[in-house]
Amino acid sequence: MNSARNEIYKTWIAAGIWLVLIGIESTDWLSAGNTSRILYPLFHWLAGVDPLSFMSWNFYIRKTGHVVGYFVLSWLLFRAWRCTIPAARARRWTVEWAGIAFFMTALVACLDEWHQTFLPSRTGTLHDVLLDSTAAFAAQLMIFLWFYVRRRGLPGPLRGSSVVK
Repeated sequence: MNSARNEIYKTWIAAGIWLVLIGIESTDWLSAGNTSRILYPLFHWLAGVDPLSFMSWNFYIRKTGHVVGYFVLSWLLFRAWRCTIPAARARRWTVEWAGIAFFMTALVACLDEWHQTFLPSRTGTLHDVLLDSTAAFAAQLMIFLWFYVRRRGLPGPLRGSSVVK
């Protein structure tokens, strides 16, 4: 029982640390203006990127950060709920765990963007909430597919591959 409780704590601590990272990324410290002061000289030095091209690069880097950040949060929340809410022993995935993880991640995305509307160097947008929520949904879909493929096995030459086991 103590081992199960430790596992629950570990999964929630991981999700909590990731939430803190998202909170820090939501501050003025990591606004586009502040990060571009570091990234532009680096990109200019490494690849000779000019200021106009960097604006496009910076946009895509920031949006990729949204996708990765909220994908990972959704995955960590799934793990935490999986440890917290018991299910049948053979169950690896439930819609309950996935749904709670998705909606919690979407809520964090809403709160993050709302918070940014109060900072002069940031903008909170519905577009980012949708992007973040899409990343959360993609994480849950990939988790489902992972467990589905592992349970059913892959057809053809990949059956028995160490990738699936």
